Amino acid sequence: MSYPNAYKSALFAALDTLDLAKVEQAIDAFRVARDEGRTIFVFGNGGSAATANHFVCDVIKGCSYGCDKRFKMMALSEMLPTMTAYANDVGYDAVFVEPLRNFAKPGDIVMAISGSGNSPNVVRAIEYANEIDCLTIGLTGFDGGKLGRLAKLQIHVDDRHMGRAEDGHMIVCHMICYAFMDGAVA
Repeated sequence: MSYPNAYKSALFAALDTLDLAKVEQAIDAFRVARDEGRTIFVFGNGGSAATANHFVCDVIKGCSYGCDKRFKMMALSEMLPTMTAYANDVGYDAVFVEPLRNFAKPGDIVMAISGSGNSPNVVRAIEYANEIDCLTIGLTGFDGGKLGRLAKLQIHVDDRHMGRAEDGHMIVCHMICYAFMDGAVA
């Protein structure tokens, strides 16, 4: 079997591990947040940061443009000057939690994306979000890590391959935003 065929087969097996009822819960939470004017914060490191940024772009433009009901959403991983200032002056573990201290309110959604689920900056931000009673969502891979245990709603891609975990996370993000864009959710 060729490598692309093997990768595709393994990816489909990883996607089969997704609990779609939990994706539905996330979609409903996003609908409530939109309808109640709550803010949704999304972040991650590396490829997960790119997924977070892509997801926010899709939702802000694709699910809000021309609509009466609009999402209030921000990718903390897009705040490069702020991230590097905190990383340099305080520590890399502060790059997500400190902006949350400025903006997050009880009832907001804080969504972390992490393949391993063990990045200290991600874990610290989710701990804080739980403390102030935000809905925390963790998109995880591998065994879920600390993020999986901390998030109130874990959406897990059960695969120890970073690429397939990240592929699964992007698909989940597309499931959420396209539920609104395709009219499955009003």
